Amino acid sequence: MRRDYSEHGGLLEDDLAATWPAQFAAWFAEAAAWGLTEPNAMIVATADAQGRPSARTVLLKGYDERGFVFYTNYESRKGAEAAVNPYASLVFPWFPMQRQVLVAGAVERVGRAETETYFASRPRGSQLGAWASPQSRVVGSRAEVDEGYERAADRFADAPVPAPPHWGGLRVIPDTVEFWQGRTSRLHDRLRFRREDGSWVTERLAP
Repeated sequence: MRRDYSEHGGLLEDDLAATWPAQFAAWFAEAAAWGLTEPNAMIVATADAQGRPSARTVLLKGYDERGFVFYTNYESRKGAEAAVNPYASLVFPWFPMQRQVLVAGAVERVGRAETETYFASRPRGSQLGAWASPQSRVVGSRAEVDEGYERAADRFADAPVPAPPHWGGLRVIPDTVEFWQGRTSRLHDRLRFRREDGSWVTERLAP
């Protein structure tokens, strides 16, 4: 299918906010106002100790000048890879707006208090699921997954569900944040914030 990118204008240097958090906030608000399904959905790419990559879609749960946060089982594939090779890339694929945001940087675990605060805000079913599922491991059947959930429900009964010790937040601390806007003839606008010697520079990349 042939397609040209010409419907949503461009991204010029004069349009860019002074900082990447401000620019991301503006674009994220526009994505939400556009009515995109889960505008906080992002592709997270990690790699194992041998450099073999893997990618999956997760939900962004917070961002600020420190970076972008999502939550996971630390024993999952992405959690284990982030532990041995603590770098990741993110892509926010806002296709209807002909936009992407691309992030690359180091990964760290968020503080336990921050994890527990977020975990307490989750629906109870999701809290129980975090205890029930040995994420990324091979299981014998769907029944095994459902039985794990029932055991978790019985374990906590009507008591509050605490955050599992093997579950928590990961923060991608960006070295680069690129804002990509589609343009006609594949001459897309790509403006990037890049960390250099403790400060940020902005630069244009060729499409």
